[in-house]
Amino acid sequence: MTLASRITGFIRDTLLAILFGAGLAMDAFVVAFRLPNLLRRLFAEGAFSQAFVPVLGEYRTRRGEEATRDLAGKVLAVLAFWLFVVTLIGVVAAPVIVYLSASGFAKDADKFALTVTMVRICFPYILFVSLVSFCSGLLNTYGAFKGPAFTPVLLNLSFIGFALWVAPHMQQPVVALAWAVFFGGIAQLAFQLPFLKRIGMLPRPKWDPKDEGVIRILKLMGPAALGVSVAQVSLLINTQIASWLPTGAVSWLYYADRLMEFPSAMLGVALGTVLLPSLVRHHQANDPASYSKLLDWGLRVTLLLALPAAVALGLLAVPLISTLFWHGDVFSRHDVMMTRSALIAYAVGLAGIILVKVLAPGFYARQNIRTPVKVAIVTLVVTQLLNLAFVPWLGHAGLALSIGLGACFNAGWLWFLMKRSGAYLPEPGWMGFLFKVAVALYLMGGALWYTMGRESSWFEIDATSRAAKLALVIVAGSVAYFASLAAMGFRLRDFTRHG
Repeated sequence: MTLASRITGFIRDTLLAILFGAGLAMDAFVVAFRLPNLLRRLFAEGAFSQAFVPVLGEYRTRRGEEATRDLAGKVLAVLAFWLFVVTLIGVVAAPVIVYLSASGFAKDADKFALTVTMVRICFPYILFVSLVSFCSGLLNTYGAFKGPAFTPVLLNLSFIGFALWVAPHMQQPVVALAWAVFFGGIAQLAFQLPFLKRIGMLPRPKWDPKDEGVIRILKLMGPAALGVSVAQVSLLINTQIASWLPTGAVSWLYYADRLMEFPSAMLGVALGTVLLPSLVRHHQANDPASYSKLLDWGLRVTLLLALPAAVALGLLAVPLISTLFWHGDVFSRHDVMMTRSALIAYAVGLAGIILVKVLAPGFYARQNIRTPVKVAIVTLVVTQLLNLAFVPWLGHAGLALSIGLGACFNAGWLWFLMKRSGAYLPEPGWMGFLFKVAVALYLMGGALWYTMGRESSWFEIDATSRAAKLALVIVAGSVAYFASLAAMGFRLRDFTRHG
């Protein structure tokens, strides 16, 4: 289901590159959409889910279905109220928000006004998608992953539909993308409801902010919100810096980020989503051995798949970007090379970005949110120090490199703290595992380098030929990687787990 979301996301971004390129209009939309997206991660996928799922899992295990449903209804009422308040504030204060997040846009009055307009249209997305995340938390707790994982496809389809059929009829075509966000959020929420009804957990809102379970979740959300907000503050600072860089910088980072998000979502988000309820169950059952083994499995699967993804993104930056986004003059050859720089920089830290999403649930499952928060705060400082060092030298690519290296620092520290606490004991065979993966990566890199040819050659062939050649290059690299692993004794069944 996550793969379906990523594929439709690529179709969406290819279409956006063809129609809107990487100029003023796309910069404005990226900033307008990023603002509600940051708050979505803070209220929904971040702090809320980290606090809600462990407590909900505990209620289901120890108090039964009725108490769980009652808690969900009370949480829904409190969540919806405060989300409505935040949404209202965002719509009214849009000019202030845009200035605080991208003050460089104020140099161009039209760009600033366009961004404000789209922020006001996009902001209600926070309300809709946060309620979607509430529904997803319920469904994931009951082992229902397919519906929530497929839900993002609806937003991608909304983008595609509005870009093709609404944008041509608007005075400012890019504003259609903001409306796609608005209606995509409504569609996502409506899609979740039948799944909740099917498991008998369609909650009825009940206002009781003093309920013991609600208060526990709110207390857990406090440090979780701080932890998530640290990451979002870092992104906000990066957006602010990018707004002062040459026009197109925000868009180049956006397109590179979208390519990086493919493996990040396929591995980090999917694994983190599946691991959290299982880790909660093992912790509640007082089974530390199963808890540790499951986390160890998650780390091995992550490295087994994240490292080749990072190497491939770095080596195939031009083939990927030119095939997906370079179609006509709107997204130019210069845009390809600028996006390439950002993508290579992101690839350096891809494994760290994904590992954080696997390691953090290990703390959340034990209702220990303070530790990831402390690590995140230090990571923010480290990331901004890296920005000071890299941005004057590398420009927009320096922002991407700082994020990646900061994530590696974050992941390394979380791993150390988890191991030091005794909750995680590495299984035997790690040195042999890493050696075999390194050999396979070397052989894969050679296969990719040889089959892709010169980077400039990708600009000399038509779009169909680029797509066909890219497919062959990816197949060659995949065969080299997995065949060499198989030759060294890796078997798929060794990485299969149930529960």
